[in-house]
Amino acid sequence: MKKRIFKWENAVPKILIVVIVYLCYLFVPLTRQPVKIGATYMTMNNTFYTVINDEIRKRTDANGDILKTLDPALSIKKQCQQIETFIREDFDVIVINPVSGNSKMLNSALKKARAYGIKIIAVDSQLKETKNVDCTIVSDNYNAGVLCAKDMMKNMSEAKIVLLKNWNALSVKDRYQGFSDTIKGKPNYRIVEQVETLGQTEIAMPKMQETIRKGIDFNVVMALDDQSAIGSLAAVDSQKIRKKVRVYGIDGSANMKKLLSSKDNAWATVAQSPIKLGEKTANISYRLASGKNVPKKIIVPVHLITKENIDKYSIEGWQ
Repeated sequence: MKKRIFKWENAVPKILIVVIVYLCYLFVPLTRQPVKIGATYMTMNNTFYTVINDEIRKRTDANGDILKTLDPALSIKKQCQQIETFIREDFDVIVINPVSGNSKMLNSALKKARAYGIKIIAVDSQLKETKNVDCTIVSDNYNAGVLCAKDMMKNMSEAKIVLLKNWNALSVKDRYQGFSDTIKGKPNYRIVEQVETLGQTEIAMPKMQETIRKGIDFNVVMALDDQSAIGSLAAVDSQKIRKKVRVYGIDGSANMKKLLSSKDNAWATVAQSPIKLGEKTANISYRLASGKNVPKKIIVPVHLITKENIDKYSIEGWQ
């Protein structure tokens, strides 16, 4: 049997190839796929959602990732179509502020997204069907209603209240529940009229003008969002109501804070922090995209801003 002789000149090329491949593995980074986050808010006709979205964008831009923001303009059908877009374009995370938290169509669209492995975050308002949502991030909406009611009762011995609401948003229902639970059993504080405004200034103003023309006797407007509060203040001004009317809002928007400083009828607003909501949403998005566990619900505290303490806050933007 002929003995095989090992020759280095034959082995060196193969060894060099192995070394080169190993060095490439060590020093040439693998191509990183960008994290893709899709955001759909009930309407972008509200700077509150713009601020939330800007905080998420700061994070995605810094990381070289993708944020795609779509506006359903208060249409459930459009919001469902937008979720389909995120599914089709293989997004990692969907951030949703639902047009309606009760919508079966919307929950069905989110269920489909989950089946495709997309993570779901609900922000600012929850969905009734929570099993399709990985994390819900909201302000303490119940306490927002409580704070308004307590301030009203502290400053008024009796109140006839017009309530302005957006019944599609479950967060607004939580605010209403906090307010109504606090005045329950106190006959001096009565809701005399409820008006649906969809949380829009341009709807709240004519609806309040109509309420005033109907001759309904009221001295408080409890607007469950600042957009409606601002519309009601414009209506009260336009109808030249002589008696004092106290208008409450919830959001802590720049426009409402300015009105607290300049309008007698603007009384208080409960401040949310879209900046904190956006920061937390960005953090949770990245945790979900990397496969980490997250809490099912995150509640961000709120606080009352009144004429008495408005000088402690910036009126130029959100907190």
